[in-house]
Amino acid sequence: MRSDYSTYFPSQSVSDLEKLSEEYGLKIAKAIRHEWFSGTTSKYNSHQQKFDQLRLYARGEQSVQKYKNELSINGDLSYLNLDWKPVPIIPKFVDIVVNGMAQRNYEITAFAQDQYGVSKRTDYMESILRDMRSKEFNNAAKDLFSIDLYENSPDTLPETEEELALHMQLSYKQSVELAEEQAINVLMEASDYDLIRRRCLYDLTVLGISVTKTSFDYADGAKVKYVNPANVVYSNTESPYFDDIYYVGEVKEIPINELVKQFPNLTEEEIEEIVSKSGGYGYESYNRTQEKDRNKIEVMYFNFKTYMNNVYKLKSTKAGGEKIIEKDDSFNPPASMDGEYRKLERVVEVLYEGVFVLGCEKLLEWRMCPNMMRSDSEFNKVKMPYQIVAPRIYKDRIESLVGRITGFADMVQLTHLKLQQVMARMVPDGVYLDADGLAEIDLGNGTNYSPQEALNMFFQTGSIIGRSFTSDGNPNPGKVPIQQINNNVNGGKIQSLITTYNYYMQMIRDVTGLNEARDGSLPDKNALVGVQKLAAANSNTATRHILQSMLYLTAEAAECLSLRVSDIVQYSPTKQAFIQAIGAHNVATLEEIKDLYLYDFGIFIDLLPDEEEKAILENNIQMSLQQKTLDIDDAIDLRNVRNVKLANQLLKVKRKKKMQRDQAMQQQNIQAQAQANAQQQQAAAQMEIQKLQAKTEAESQLEQIKSQLQAQYLESEVNAKKQLMQYEFDLNSKMKNLELQTRKQSEGEREDRKDKRVDQQAMHQKEMIERRKQGDSVNNFESSGNDILSGGANMEKFDL
Repeated sequence: MRSDYSTYFPSQSVSDLEKLSEEYGLKIAKAIRHEWFSGTTSKYNSHQQKFDQLRLYARGEQSVQKYKNELSINGDLSYLNLDWKPVPIIPKFVDIVVNGMAQRNYEITAFAQDQYGVSKRTDYMESILRDMRSKEFNNAAKDLFSIDLYENSPDTLPETEEELALHMQLSYKQSVELAEEQAINVLMEASDYDLIRRRCLYDLTVLGISVTKTSFDYADGAKVKYVNPANVVYSNTESPYFDDIYYVGEVKEIPINELVKQFPNLTEEEIEEIVSKSGGYGYESYNRTQEKDRNKIEVMYFNFKTYMNNVYKLKSTKAGGEKIIEKDDSFNPPASMDGEYRKLERVVEVLYEGVFVLGCEKLLEWRMCPNMMRSDSEFNKVKMPYQIVAPRIYKDRIESLVGRITGFADMVQLTHLKLQQVMARMVPDGVYLDADGLAEIDLGNGTNYSPQEALNMFFQTGSIIGRSFTSDGNPNPGKVPIQQINNNVNGGKIQSLITTYNYYMQMIRDVTGLNEARDGSLPDKNALVGVQKLAAANSNTATRHILQSMLYLTAEAAECLSLRVSDIVQYSPTKQAFIQAIGAHNVATLEEIKDLYLYDFGIFIDLLPDEEEKAILENNIQMSLQQKTLDIDDAIDLRNVRNVKLANQLLKVKRKKKMQRDQAMQQQNIQAQAQANAQQQQAAAQMEIQKLQAKTEAESQLEQIKSQLQAQYLESEVNAKKQLMQYEFDLNSKMKNLELQTRKQSEGEREDRKDKRVDQQAMHQKEMIERRKQGDSVNNFESSGNDILSGGANMEKFDL
């Protein structure tokens, strides 16, 4: 049963001044030593021994002594001539897991979560919403008044809130977030994090635990370092992420000159004491199987988490203001001065760091950490510099993938040795030669059948000569003088051992989940490709906890580096070099980096899709293209999205928009067709109207021509009648003149011939009387009807 080691730790309820004392730090160091380094069976040695064995199994270099003990007889191996080298089965499975996961790429995403960053993101999102809701009004204002009321580009404006959510995740990025991501990537590249990540994946697969450390110093800036899990000490925890531990440290074996360089204040007497007492006080290391190097000592670097009271005195001034003065936690103003003084306090977590020489009572350093990592959103919390993850931890027992299969690997090795043993004892097949039977054979030529001739005939032809009866006539028991001896009695044993070997290999696959489809060792030729892919996907699921643990380590390391960036920009002398290194990627972010420490970021790890996920997405894209529910431009955009989940969501949105566009286009085509039909009918109607208009115009022109001809005819008739009337008038005038001349002649004759005149008068009166009787008056010299335009010349009256 586990002892309660917490009783050896000093109380944390003491004052801050006491926590800063070296005596308090020495108590912490001794408590850690008692918990981890008490005796050869200590917890530290157990971890070292276990991890060393697992690493040897993972390399195929485990000890063969157990196999020798299994096959020896009372320790005697003189009759065994075997190859004891272990069969490297486990390294194959380890390489499959580690190399497969090392190929999975990822992206580090920084999310500004401080008040300014959140408000900036909110303002941008609200401006998009305003443009979306007032789109029709803005378009009308632009068309009617040429006024652009859009706050954002209308070409990239989302149409729905779902598109807006995707736009905020895929397209929107603040410049300070880009600067932070570049800063983290630069720091990780400087730390060779890709190599560290491979070592951590190897530790998670082999040991079941992985550790990294984020450090900061004024010379080198922020770094991520690999830590050997076998050298790590920590407080008891049940969390696989070790987020509830209150102390953590690591043991380093460093040369004395390096120790003096780190602690130049050590005197020669103290150095001699450290060298002489190192390894004493019951401390025994698992690694001390060899002779100890007197020039190296084992030192424990550890961090201890506790709390501190931040106390302030709030003093009221005579001017009516207030003044805050920082005090220690022992400050306690008297009750009589409450009117002038008040006490303000808050409790925050703090980290202390110490350096302790194992096996010696010497504490080389104890102080409060100068650069503690705190997030602005949780200022009272402090982050440990170590990032630890053990996905299968339970009651301080750590399970690993290699640890599950070591027993089966031992059985595979024993089976392999048994196969060697059986094969060494195998002999070839032979023949049995009966000499007495050969002596009874007479070839008929007076000679006997010699053994050499019989063997030659048997090996060359497979035939033999024999006699059923002897020369005495008795049955010959040696009638078949040569018989084949079958010595293959060990064939069944070999087949049984091979079956056993395959059984334990299958057990390894079943326990680890690494099936044949994952390693490609024995794919079934009759299995469909989809079935093989499904089996490989199930195998990936069995080891997904390793990948998730590595992503957690990466996220924690990136978050710690994000907090360290503020220290670099504010304090480190490498600030300018760091800024220029980031600016080499993007000069536009230089101004943002200078104020980077003012922001608070959330760090997320986006795992890039593997080939299988890319194939599924590409299949969806190809199906959409074949169904014509997706444009080629949208397909190009989808292939550039690295997050498969967001890509599928964007695919659904693009398909929906394409269907809406197609429906709108179809509606436009219908409207265009209807409009074309209406225009065609309108054109036909216009043609008919134009025909009628042309006919009407023709008829009108014809009537006009008729009218003109009628007018011309009437005018000619008038002219003709005028001429006739003028001719008639001339005739009447002439007749009138003749009548006047006649009267003058009559008066002359009357004077000359009175009688004749009287007679003429009487005759004239008589004529007048007769005319009156006939109703006719005096002669009318005007032609009647000749002054009326009747369309005719009325020349009938002038007919003779």
